[in-house]
Amino acid sequence: MSLTPGMELGKANLDVFSETLLALARQDRNVLAVTSDSRGSGKLAPFTAAMPAQIVEVGIAEQNLVGIAAGLASAGKIVYAVSPASFLTARALEQIKNDVCYSDRPVKLVGISAGVSYGALGSTHHSTHDLAALRAIENIAIIVPADNFETAEAIKAAAAMEHPVYLRFGKHPLAHLHPPQTQFTMGKALTVCEGTDVAFIATGETVHPALMAARELQTQGVSVRVISMHTVKPLDVDSVIQAARECRAVITVEEHSVFGGLGEACAAVLLQAGIQIPFRIIGFPDEYMVTGSQLEIFEHYGITAQGLARTVRALLTR
Repeated sequence: MSLTPGMELGKANLDVFSETLLALARQDRNVLAVTSDSRGSGKLAPFTAAMPAQIVEVGIAEQNLVGIAAGLASAGKIVYAVSPASFLTARALEQIKNDVCYSDRPVKLVGISAGVSYGALGSTHHSTHDLAALRAIENIAIIVPADNFETAEAIKAAAAMEHPVYLRFGKHPLAHLHPPQTQFTMGKALTVCEGTDVAFIATGETVHPALMAARELQTQGVSVRVISMHTVKPLDVDSVIQAARECRAVITVEEHSVFGGLGEACAAVLLQAGIQIPFRIIGFPDEYMVTGSQLEIFEHYGITAQGLARTVRALLTR
């Protein structure tokens, strides 16, 4: 990954997840990890070695994973159910809806290797549907952290939540986006940089390319705001409306289908608020996904600094 000047590359969010979860488990024996053959891909080997009594392996059985996690949560355990996002939110969707959300069990559903993190493994392993599917289910929060800071804070906040939450993580090292004094609040977006010409509202691993595009456009006299919308549900409506009122255009960016995700959520907010503004949703279109690495797929669909900068220039020219 290329970095914006002055930015440091951190760890993969999955590494931060494992480290933070282990710290929580050492403090509270009620913290449990339940996995579906995901101890390796979920970076849970250190957790398994240190806390063997606080991890449950169910094998490749995602529906069982969610049902067991719901049962443990109903008994007062703080449960993180860990599985590849593509399988967790497809194979076990009914269990998420009924056993977790409908039954109001405070399970922390952890979708790992989300979006197109699995790259060349193809569409069977891509999770470009999960935000849309879960947004349509009542009683679940959806968190998509953009860097290590947001990840650690989201995991700790989820531990205290009394209702279901879905945490979505990719697998590649990420740049540090926020200064040390940043305050994280679930449901409240974080502004990475200010601007008045166009606002990028991005989530997860697309926030960094949006920031790189903002830096490129700045050299061309275009002022760009970048917002990390780490909480996709409940959405920070005020930040969306403020961005639209203070900027000339709004572009949403997500590692997800253009249907049912962050972009359509923001579009609904603006339309219902009666705000008319040039607007674009950047994500994956309704077509058979290309095969390649995450970066190659991002480049194909314009989720890079250069691609996003081109979108800004075209939108402002129009």
